[in-house]
Amino acid sequence: MSKSISRIYIRLPNWIGDVCMSLPSLQAVLETGCEVVICAKPWAKDLLSGIKAYDFIALSGKWLEDRHLIKVHQQQKPSLGKSVGLLLPDSLTSALTFRLAGLPCAGYRDDGRSLLLKWPVSKPTDALHAVESWYYLTKTALTYWGFSPSEKVSPYLSLALTQQHQQEADRIIASLNHQPFILIAPTAIGKHKGREKVWPHFDELTRRLQQENYLVVMAPPPNEKEMALKNAPTATLLPPIGLGAFVALLKKATIVICNDSGVSHLASLGAPHQLTLIGVTEPTRTGPWSPSAKIVGKMDAWPSVDEVLTQIKQVI
Repeated sequence: MSKSISRIYIRLPNWIGDVCMSLPSLQAVLETGCEVVICAKPWAKDLLSGIKAYDFIALSGKWLEDRHLIKVHQQQKPSLGKSVGLLLPDSLTSALTFRLAGLPCAGYRDDGRSLLLKWPVSKPTDALHAVESWYYLTKTALTYWGFSPSEKVSPYLSLALTQQHQQEADRIIASLNHQPFILIAPTAIGKHKGREKVWPHFDELTRRLQQENYLVVMAPPPNEKEMALKNAPTATLLPPIGLGAFVALLKKATIVICNDSGVSHLASLGAPHQLTLIGVTEPTRTGPWSPSAKIVGKMDAWPSVDEVLTQIKQVI
């Protein structure tokens, strides 16, 4: 069937960490040589802007509006062959949106949406990491369509960045007089089963690192600035930057210390060292997908400051 397919619309997940974990699936779709149209939240456009040979539809989150956006895209940019859709989210609305836009789609059987899918895929019985689960879906769909994706998912996440991303990160590093720095991310949006996902000792950790003459910085998004200043008031606050530039900055950090949050997954895109601190989550399925990432703590047991410092000293 691949000879007749010329365009693939891929619906990415809604959260930053999930988009990072879906990158191997996106790469497999790009490697088909088809036109690729990424359908995702508006913020993902900057993060993914270094990827070549794709188009982007910024979704509103309202299925009627999004159906219209996809329909208009097809009308304004007619495909040379058949167009298909790949739905990484399990939601009923994502399947309904693509179906009403006229796209035959592949996706997991879930949320009562099998009748909306041209190629419904049963979830694997094995407990897989989210990276592996989305890649399994992608591999299965591409095989249905006549392509030959790699059998195994890469143990690394990777993301191409733009020159602008690099330059923005370099400007921030220059403002720090090119000093080595430790980057902390002392925030996390939302709760896990009603419990805060933020490690409660960022302030003490920051002060103890500063006593040893380490430069500790943070670069929260504007909506998390107040929380970051509350949790680590003595850390050097960097100006707000876009997601792509933030990834470039993470790659320059001596180590990244974060909660089980989107920053953990952004750091997996190239930070040389990272510590993800957990105490209320189970990271088996959604932990950072990186050989250089280390998880400290466990479910129902936050790590102490001394435990975190011991891990930091092993890599810096």
